[in-house]
Amino acid sequence: MIPKTYAAVLVAAVLAANACGGGDEPAEETPPPAQAQPDSAAQAEAAQAQAAEEARQRDVMAVMINFDFNRTNIRTDARPILDRKIEVLRANTAYRIRIEGHCDARGTEAYNMNLGTRRANAVRQYLVDQGIAASRIEAVSRGETQPLDRGTTREAFARNRRAEFHITAGAGTTN
Repeated sequence: MIPKTYAAVLVAAVLAANACGGGDEPAEETPPPAQAQPDSAAQAEAAQAQAAEEARQRDVMAVMINFDFNRTNIRTDARPILDRKIEVLRANTAYRIRIEGHCDARGTEAYNMNLGTRRANAVRQYLVDQGIAASRIEAVSRGETQPLDRGTTREAFARNRRAEFHITAGAGTTN
């Protein structure tokens, strides 16, 4: 049996000889350092932040505004909502939107289709007056054909008198 100290010295000598290239074999080349890869955690965080911002923008654009009975004027409570939409549209020039004018079930079908068109155009004009290019905005009427509330109460009718907004082109297109 080999004493432990002798074995330790022998192992140390072999390791030292190999480290110094004491063999006949050519020394193994050290590979060049890998090019720095972008920090995947930072990329993931940036992608997550961008997705969150796009979701926020879609939420802003999805908020409806309401109209008074038989009216097309933009209500005072709708202006801040539209102003937030304007901010999103200014920041995203690729966005194209469709404004859909809706009505309650009172009035004839033809009258309500016309009223829905006038409502959508009133909103479109508000956006254009604030500097959004008219070519980015489509205004259509849905009349009374797509009620949110099928009830016949004053509240149900009020919910149905609205303008809806849909992103039709650009990042985060919804339809």
